Order: sequence, then structure tokens, then C-alpha cells
Amino acid sequence: MKFLDPNKPIATCISETCDYCTVCKTLHCHFTLRDLIFFLLIVSPSFLLGGAGIYHISGWSIIPWLILIIGYFGFVEIRVMCSHCPHYADKGSSLKCWANYGSPKIWKYRPGPMTFWEKAIFFVGFALVWGYPLFFLISDFQLFLLIVYILTVAGFFMTLRTFLCSQCINFACPLNTVKNEVRRDFFERNPEVAKAWTIDIKH
Repeated sequence: MKFLDPNKPIATCISETCDYCTVCKTLHCHFTLRDLIFFLLIVSPSFLLGGAGIYHISGWSIIPWLILIIGYFGFVEIRVMCSHCPHYADKGSSLKCWANYGSPKIWKYRPGPMTFWEKAIFFVGFALVWGYPLFFLISDFQLFLLIVYILTVAGFFMTLRTFLCSQCINFACPLNTVKNEVRRDFFERNPEVAKAWTIDIKH
């Protein structure tokens, strides 16, 4: 299947069925093509505008940016952030979530919080990916495009945190906004994940 079976609990869950599960009403344990399309729709404007600003100066300068995007989201982010996600424990050689769909799972699954350095790399990667176009937009005085670009980036992250990060089961991600009571409900059905979060659960 291109996505996980919505009627089957994820690999870390001890429940035998998803029927009558209250967690799935508040958290996104499974994803669909609709979720992937929604994510692509909110993230694409910033990349298209950023690419346009770069291309206006030099088409060749887009290549390093594309390499950066693929390298970071396809491999680096997978290691520092995605490898902590319960979805990473599911079968298959690639991720089947809405954000990094299709990325190879070449790293070991490591449930629990991200380390300080993993968070640092996570945010530095974001800064490089979305900061790269800024150099071209500012140096070439593309003021209108610069303003629209900044608005689309801000809009993307606001929408992401409001509608997706608030339902994401990767509690390790610094952008995750799931409430503590909802996390506890998830931990009850995913004891191995809860064990990796023992220190944080006590707080």
C-alpha cells in the first residue's frame, strides 16, 4: 500500500484494532493522499517563490538549493527528527507520512526525545533551506517578491503548527504542539514509546 492501513494499529501500538479508539480522533496515526496533498499545497508556494527569486539572478544557482533541499529533507532531517517518530517503526523501507513521504529509512529507529544537537541541526537545516533564497531576493532588491516570500514562509509554518503539528504523533519534533493529556492517551497504547519518554512523562 502507498499508505498505512487505516484499520490497522501502527507498529508501536498494543491495541488489536483501531475500533473505538479515542486517540485517533485527536491524533494523526494514519495518513492519506489527501493529507499529503494538503501539505504540498501549503509548502509549495514558498519554494516556488524562492526558486523564482533565485532564477531571476541565475538559473544555475537553483541547483545547490535543490541539492540542499533533497539532502536535508531526504536524509539529514530523517536522522535527527523522523527517526524518533513512531511511524519510523512501521514496516517498509520508506516513510509513509505527510511531510517526508517516500524518504528512505536508512537510520535506526530511536524513540524518545531529540538531543540538543539534533534540535540544533533541525533548525539550522530549516534556516539554510528557507534562508538561501533570501540572499538572492535581498541582494537583487526584489522587494515585492521578498515580502510575498516571507509571508508564504510564515503562512506555511503557522498552518503547519495549527493543523498538522497539533495532531502529529512525533512528540520529539520541536514544532509539535500536541497537548500533554493527548500525549498521555497515546503513551498508554504505545508503552515502548512511553518507556523512551519516561523522564519527560514525570514532568
